[in-house]
Amino acid sequence: MEKRRLSDSIADDILTMITIEKRFLPGEKLPNENEMSEELHISRTTLREAVRILATNGILEIRRGKGTYVREDLKLDENGGLQSLTHVRANAHDLYEMRLIFEPEAAFLAAERASDEEIRRILSLGKKIETAIKEKKDRTDAERAFHKAIAKATHNEFMNRLMPVIYQAIDKGVRLSEVKHKAVIDTVADHKLIMEFLENRNPEGARNAMRIHILHAVEELGIK
Repeated sequence: MEKRRLSDSIADDILTMITIEKRFLPGEKLPNENEMSEELHISRTTLREAVRILATNGILEIRRGKGTYVREDLKLDENGGLQSLTHVRANAHDLYEMRLIFEPEAAFLAAERASDEEIRRILSLGKKIETAIKEKKDRTDAERAFHKAIAKATHNEFMNRLMPVIYQAIDKGVRLSEVKHKAVIDTVADHKLIMEFLENRNPEGARNAMRIHILHAVEELGIK
């Protein structure tokens, strides 16, 4: 399978923000380069390349001296209707069950298919989570980015489209773990194991490590 450039993957992430998450609507301005690159955990150079890709494909419009905008004439399709899943008020049990079905297989495929650059990004995001935990800072964005980077590394478009649903489970988990110290300790240890198997290109190991990670969360957070 052909390896993708990081800028192509980031272009997909931004497209997801527009078409699935509906964060930026037609005619709206994107945040500035510093904000976007920090949120996506990439360099401004990579962000610019991704923006150029989307501009070339008629998604974004670069207005000199004003910034980058979603094209006003962009027609948003239904994207298979998957975005409607984000409006379902699923409870924590259902959300984590969804993670258990989805993410171990995503880790398996990522270990097989990820480019070296994608692996480096996953490892970097894992370290950001660990740093946030040590410094007692909110890690929600880093958690989202870590799990999304793994899903992106499968190079499967529909796995990426399910991420808004997975985000709901991640957000709930972060909030619940604020009062569950062991859950936080397990998160650091589990992430290290996932990263080790991904770095070593061990699909079965990555799958099992992700499954253990989610089961730890279910147990420690009392999700029944």
